[in-house]
Amino acid sequence: MKNVKNPGFYNPDNAANFFYNENLAQVKSEALKFAKSVNLKPSASDKVKINLLLIDVQRDFCHPEGTLYVGGRSGVGAIEDSKRIAEFIYKNVDLITKTTVTLDTHFPLQIFFSNFFVDKNGMELNPHTLIDVKEVSGKKYLINMDLAGNMINDFVMPNPRVALELGVSLDWLYKQCVYYCEQLKDPSSGRKKYTLYLWPEHCMIGTIGHTLVGVVNEARMFHAYARSNQPAIEIKGGHPLSENYSIVQPEVLTRFDGNPSNLQRNTKFLDHLLKDDIVIIAGQASSHCVASSIDDILQEILNTNPKLAEKIYILEDGTSAVAVPDGNGGFLADFTDEANAAMDRFRASGMHIVKSTDDIASWPGVAHDLLG
Repeated sequence: MKNVKNPGFYNPDNAANFFYNENLAQVKSEALKFAKSVNLKPSASDKVKINLLLIDVQRDFCHPEGTLYVGGRSGVGAIEDSKRIAEFIYKNVDLITKTTVTLDTHFPLQIFFSNFFVDKNGMELNPHTLIDVKEVSGKKYLINMDLAGNMINDFVMPNPRVALELGVSLDWLYKQCVYYCEQLKDPSSGRKKYTLYLWPEHCMIGTIGHTLVGVVNEARMFHAYARSNQPAIEIKGGHPLSENYSIVQPEVLTRFDGNPSNLQRNTKFLDHLLKDDIVIIAGQASSHCVASSIDDILQEILNTNPKLAEKIYILEDGTSAVAVPDGNGGFLADFTDEANAAMDRFRASGMHIVKSTDDIASWPGVAHDLLG
């Protein structure tokens, strides 16, 4: 569909408004009016199934007022991404069959938050620091380091109050934390190796920061009404003892004592996703949840049929890397290089790195006649 205009209610400036919420009645009214005016067919009748997968496009990640803003090196990364994602949906409302959003979903007591651990004086640790394991005379200790690897605390332990809340002994929780940190670096896991990073609290369920960015949700609902499509939601990240960057699975699925963890891969999601003809991916952050999710999708593809990588399209202008300003013109943490390396890896696998502003029909592997 050529020359599709953005709806009258859409204001790109709202991409920068942390508190903006759509007027759902207006969105529905204009969507139905638009669908009728152009004879837009229900998405269930699409011959080519296109799934727009939006990863963690939530306010805590996408606004400076959020607790873990993904500004990228430019400082406006996620804000601009949200605007382009919304406009991409409006431009391609007739081609996108369905939208799937993931929601990073957290609770106060989780292993990647600083209040999960205390130092030898019982004080909680600081965010944007690391937890690792150090072995001394055959005994393993949890230590706390800054992002440069310098020692902050040569002995830390799980917060006893957390152990009490989880209903486990402090000794059991200590052993599990040691095991967890070691598993994160275990080459046999087949996953990215890294040191446990303590994040600021973010995307707490029930808070405004957990909700979808206003302009993106507005566009998502416009598509739902215009195409008579039920938008999908995938929840991740709620287990207290594992990170869950990827929508496919938590970082560590096992426990040190061999007992069941009740953690598993999201095979149902993978099965549905890989049945679509085209999967378009955007969201936050390109260095973390987006990269981790695509890595897991790619691994499933390689285990099944490597040719399936060609159906994956990543919007390079719809995702940004975590870059945490230090207040002095530099960055406390900058994961841009890791994000770029991930994109190179995905491109080499056969996936496509594309721009939202280009016509879908012009993308590599998408013939104009394929889309009708």
